Amino acid sequence: MQPQKYHREIPQRYRLEAGKCKKCGKVFMPPRLICDSCKSEAFEKIRLPDTGKIHTYTVIRVAPSGFTEQVPYVLAVVELGDTKLTMQITDCDPEAVRIGAGVRVEFRKINEVGKTGVLCYGYKGVLV
Repeated sequence: MQPQKYHREIPQRYRLEAGKCKKCGKVFMPPRLICDSCKSEAFEKIRLPDTGKIHTYTVIRVAPSGFTEQVPYVLAVVELGDTKLTMQITDCDPEAVRIGAGVRVEFRKINEVGKTGVLCYGYKGVLV
């Protein structure tokens, strides 16, 4: 991820801020400008819960560059209230992950970017 894009997404990454359509109530993470359900442009900021459950997952055994030292690792779709987010599940044996397992969202280092080593942080899931 480029540092510029990362900087723009800090509110969502650090505070789990989403956009909720004022007309139909659909929740978007990251927030959008136009609701794809009702075409409304009126949104309110909401904060997603920091706990949820695993909807589905996969174990990555051959990772892209920058993540090879972490294999095997789990990527999961986690239900947080009215929305679902994709995140890495960390601090566990990949074989211990199950659909329906409880997850707590924590903020962790995701990667380093560029020659200067800009650190990018984001959310990861931890089994509860």
